[in-house]
Amino acid sequence: MSSSRTGLPPLSSKGVFSVSSSCVIDAPRKEVWEVLMDWKSYKEWNPFVRDQRITDARKNHLPDETPREGCYLYIHPVHIPPSYDNPWFPGSAFERITVLDHENYRTAWVNIEMPHWLLTAERWQALVEVEGGKTRYETVEVFGGLLAYLVRAFVGNGLKKGFIAMAEGLKNRAEERYEGHVSTTTS
Repeated sequence: MSSSRTGLPPLSSKGVFSVSSSCVIDAPRKEVWEVLMDWKSYKEWNPFVRDQRITDARKNHLPDETPREGCYLYIHPVHIPPSYDNPWFPGSAFERITVLDHENYRTAWVNIEMPHWLLTAERWQALVEVEGGKTRYETVEVFGGLLAYLVRAFVGNGLKKGFIAMAEGLKNRAEERYEGHVSTTTS
């Protein structure tokens, strides 16, 4: 596999600004995907996004939390800057899942909390196989609309730190989990 290939598609919006991060994880793509999609464990390893849940249109948690395209996704709390402590003012995001592609290991959602002219946000996450059985995690979010200028000015750097912290957390969690899995099967 070529390590220069990306799992991210061309984005549908150019936006005002974007935030991205990537890292190479020493674990197979399937293992990393399982960690990335296990939203209930985020509080254990993700200092940026502490929890995300499938909800109805009013943000009420649903008994079936199986992610699917078209579902509502409530992300709360979001820690900017990333931290395992309780933030002064925890952020949140209300999204609709637009892509959940298990075969190609990628997912996307768009913010639906505000009118598009005011704020748009499109987030993609993808896993790509790289040489040596490793996985490259890639993520990007593009912000547009009038409020995007304020988001960039007031929390843009915090978002960048959050994306980096999430990538590092995913890397650590997936590698620990894979290493533990490999050591128990070889013992």
